[in-house]
Parts: sequence; structure tokens; C-alpha cells
Amino acid sequence: MVLKNILLVVENIEKSVAFYKRLFGLQVIRDFGNNVILTEGLVLQEKKSWETLIEREASFGGNAAELYFVEVDLEGFQRKLDDSEIEIHYVHRLKTYEWGQRAIRFYDPDGHMIEIGEIK
Repeated sequence: MVLKNILLVVENIEKSVAFYKRLFGLQVIRDFGNNVILTEGLVLQEKKSWETLIEREASFGGNAAELYFVEVDLEGFQRKLDDSEIEIHYVHRLKTYEWGQRAIRFYDPDGHMIEIGEIK
């Protein structure tokens, strides 16, 4: 068995695609309208369509999971966030943990948590 993709449910698929393209450079591999497959294994599914598939209501913002990206230039990425026209809702800006790891955490437009960790 192989894990193929991670699917996130989103309220506005166009807004979410633009968010991941602008900030992370992800590209659209396939666009099915209410389902879009991006590079790096990320799939976005429109909430109304998802709720039809699972036959129940979906909710956002549980703070129980995160997407984890790595970046060589964390200061540069923090500047990119600061300079972006996209409104960023932070968990925390660039910080160093007691064990030495540096990271930034924030939410995507639907409240999915994202961590940008440092790779050396």
C-alpha cells in the first residue's frame, strides 16, 4: 500500500488554489472543478462536494493536524509572508524552539494549520 495524496476540504477552491500556488509554488496537475490535484501530493476538495460524498457536514479549524513544509531560507519566507497581499493568520511567526528548531506556523484560508520548518 502507498499513501498517494493528502486531501483538504476547502470552502472556496479558487481562493485555496491561489493561496498554495502563490505562497508555496505548487502547480495544478488536474482540475476537476470541485476537486483539484496540486503538486507535492496535495488535493483540494470543495466543501459542498465533499459533504455530498460523505453524507455529513464538514467542519474546519480543529488544530489537530498540520501540513509540514521545509525551507532553507526561513527569514526570506517570513518576509514573503509579510509582503504578501494574502492576509496571514499566524499561530506564531518565525521562532526558535528550545531544542534549536526554527519554524513558522499559520493557517490557510480554511483554518488548516501549516508549519514551515528549517532545513539546513
